[in-house]
Amino acid sequence: MTMLLSPVEMAGLTLKNRVVMSPMCMYEVHKEDGLPTAFHRAHYGARAIAGVGLIIQEATAVEADGRLTNRDLGIWTDEQANALAEIVDDLHYLGAQVGVQLGHGGRKAHDAIDPIAPSAIGYGSDYRVPREMTLEDIERVKKAFVEAAKRADKAGYDMIELHGAHGYLINQFLEPQSNQRSDKYGGSLENRFRFLKEVIEEIKKVFLKPIWVRLSMSAYDETGVQNTIKDYQQLGKWLEELGVACLDISTGGLMNVGPNIPIHSGYQASFTAKMKEAVSIPVTAVGLLDNPGLAEYLLQNGQADLILLGRGILRNVNWLADAAAILHDHDYEVYNHSYKRGQVT
Repeated sequence: MTMLLSPVEMAGLTLKNRVVMSPMCMYEVHKEDGLPTAFHRAHYGARAIAGVGLIIQEATAVEADGRLTNRDLGIWTDEQANALAEIVDDLHYLGAQVGVQLGHGGRKAHDAIDPIAPSAIGYGSDYRVPREMTLEDIERVKKAFVEAAKRADKAGYDMIELHGAHGYLINQFLEPQSNQRSDKYGGSLENRFRFLKEVIEEIKKVFLKPIWVRLSMSAYDETGVQNTIKDYQQLGKWLEELGVACLDISTGGLMNVGPNIPIHSGYQASFTAKMKEAVSIPVTAVGLLDNPGLAEYLLQNGQADLILLGRGILRNVNWLADAAAILHDHDYEVYNHSYKRGQVT
């Protein structure tokens, strides 16, 4: 069997393959109450039936004003957590492991009534300039992450991922372009890491299952006012020391305008490889990895440990079945028994 489609014990999870559904916002909460809908049940259920090893639910807000848009999922109330628990149960029944990405948009919370950020630096003309967070704000948001983790545990999620990428709140704390504070949460890399560190330390007290962190290893900032690869390698080492189970490596999102990002198949995989040089915990690859051959190559050559699929698995719910055919993996069980008649022989 291929590495891509073989079972593996990794990052504190028992996975039936190394294919992970990347968290992708669906903007399908039309009542704007943070509650999942029939769309979410069908959307995630279809990928579970298709054999995805781990499904990471889209960015789910830890407080109402932390939503990227008002149509995002939330987990700041017990009602939301109870509704999400029903989906988690269904996905487990269908054979998938399930995680949730906990996030806060910070200055990129487009519909926030009172947008907040480490510093009062706006993201762009379509967004309001945020209010610089007070120490009381920081404590409140930290508590919101912890309460969300408690609800995630009660809902039965197998792991949580903290969204520290794509220009959202945690990423804003990490990067010098967006964090110009003069207190203990700003200045040095260690100080800019403090918010994420404290969130993880508190979550570990209430959530005993694996914690992942998503990072953007480049802001693509032409001015050079950004963390370097070495900075992120240091952050990776600190996260490993904190007991983080896996690093989900991406890029971009901090800047509203900037250079054209060189997008091509596997364009972010080199960043994953760089992080793997610095840490011993699993590291994921993401970013236009639609080609099963490329995904298998990255795994076989030790450049990544798990493959995250985003747009590819939106376009093709049966991506794993096609991958098995393309990779000539005849041992892989493509469909559950109800769909066997559709298998290509």
